[in-house]
Amino acid sequence: MIGRVAGIIIHRAADHVLIDVRGVGYIVHVSERTAASLRVGEAAALFTELVVREDLLQLYGFPTLLEKEWHRLLTSVQGVGPKASLALLGTLGPDGVARAIAIGDSAAVRKAPGVGPKLAQRVVMELKDKAPAVMALGGTLSADPGPVMDGEPETPARPAARRSAPTPDPAALASAEALSALSNLGYAPSEAASAVAEASGAEPSATTAALIRAALRLLAPKE
Repeated sequence: MIGRVAGIIIHRAADHVLIDVRGVGYIVHVSERTAASLRVGEAAALFTELVVREDLLQLYGFPTLLEKEWHRLLTSVQGVGPKASLALLGTLGPDGVARAIAIGDSAAVRKAPGVGPKLAQRVVMELKDKAPAVMALGGTLSADPGPVMDGEPETPARPAARRSAPTPDPAALASAEALSALSNLGYAPSEAASAVAEASGAEPSATTAALIRAALRLLAPKE
């Protein structure tokens, strides 16, 4: 299993990149959002998922483990293949996918190219109870796959600078911690995830404490 590919981007298209790894070129299919973040001639590292079929082998790449985990969950839904999953992640991003599923927003899911109303509704219905588990991992699965290390590809392209260890995405970490706190208070995972997603959507930069307060207000019994 190929879980990570690191090298120099030598070609980029809307839905895939070609990465030179020590003289071997790997075609890695990515979302438009991910492709737009990569540059030809620069170093890149992607977490990958290898799809094996009778007539082909295809690599799908993701900038974070969190996004790869959402891809795994999305493709567990009947009718959602790798391309549809990348369309969803490219349109909404992992945070947007989490929010749409948690609050049951099938209209947001329909914004992805090739995803119709019935499929969007199926995604929301089938994943609403599974999504909180991935959301809770957001703070630990947001790590960068790391830089290209010395000796990885030897090419005339500009060498990659070493980077310090990445920190978790603050928004994902805050959502994960708020979800954990609400679960500890006895709220069901699905209702806690829905409240956290709605609160995060209203204030994307909210701290953990602010998210918890906002979610608790949303969960309070309506008079």
